[in-house]
Amino acid sequence: MPVTPAAQVTISEVGPRDGLQSVTAIMPTAAKLRWIEALHAAGLREIEVASFVPAKLLPQMADAAEVVRHARALAGLTVMALVLNLQGAQAALDAGAHKLTIPVSASPAHSMANVRRTPQDMVEQVRAIVALRDASAQPTGVEVGISTAFGCTLQGAVPEDDVIRLAVALAQAGVDEIGLSDTTGMANPVQVRRLFTRLRAELGDRAGAAHMHNTRGLGLANCLAAYDVGVRTFDSSLGGLGGCPYAPGASGNVVTEDLVFMFEAMGVGTGVILEKLIAARAPLMAGLPGEPLYGMTPEAGLPQGFAQDAAHA
Repeated sequence: MPVTPAAQVTISEVGPRDGLQSVTAIMPTAAKLRWIEALHAAGLREIEVASFVPAKLLPQMADAAEVVRHARALAGLTVMALVLNLQGAQAALDAGAHKLTIPVSASPAHSMANVRRTPQDMVEQVRAIVALRDASAQPTGVEVGISTAFGCTLQGAVPEDDVIRLAVALAQAGVDEIGLSDTTGMANPVQVRRLFTRLRAELGDRAGAAHMHNTRGLGLANCLAAYDVGVRTFDSSLGGLGGCPYAPGASGNVVTEDLVFMFEAMGVGTGVILEKLIAARAPLMAGLPGEPLYGMTPEAGLPQGFAQDAAHA
């Protein structure tokens, strides 16, 4: 088995949260834990494992605290959990999540539909969560992903100035990292390059991850555009599980296997072993039998003679 070099980019796996809460079936807790263990064994070192929301709203996440506690035992893993409010943040802190991630929409229409708050209200909610984290004295990170940063199915175009103003307000609220999310798969590479350039100019080291969707087939191209302007953390989902459901035949989330293959083929280390990553589809399929998975790399296989250590020679 080839040994991967030191990672030059971080692949943040969101399937156990974004993916699982987007499907109707509920993966049994034991199956979730086996899947997360397989992802970790493949070399992934940041995984969004759960969201802390009421079980009556998302029964898929009813075992969030147990999943976080189990994931914390995996060596070197940053365990992420999504939260929407103070109650969820307290539960995630109690469970021991290493990083809280909070979605804040740049589109007022989407924000009201999704969390029943305006973007400005969410900034104040984020400020309260940061204060809660600070009072806990735990070394827990707080990250925001700005949803609908590249367009909204409810509002249409989202002005880039609105996105940047929101990012600055979130930074002033004390957030550690602020990334951009193509929630509805409307972004194109030129737009991605332009908006991330502006974000990094405003926030410096606090500019965070690219969360791209493949709804219209541009997920990898948009990730590459973000990489070209300095982004080094990318969200993706094994098998493309979850994400935007609005395009027939498109699962939404960028496929982790394809994203890792792209970077490794380019000579950019991910720290992820592709053979083990593809093998991690087996516990996912066992836990969600019949759920469609996506990905060109698992279907085609690795090219003849491809070796990750050789790709970096």
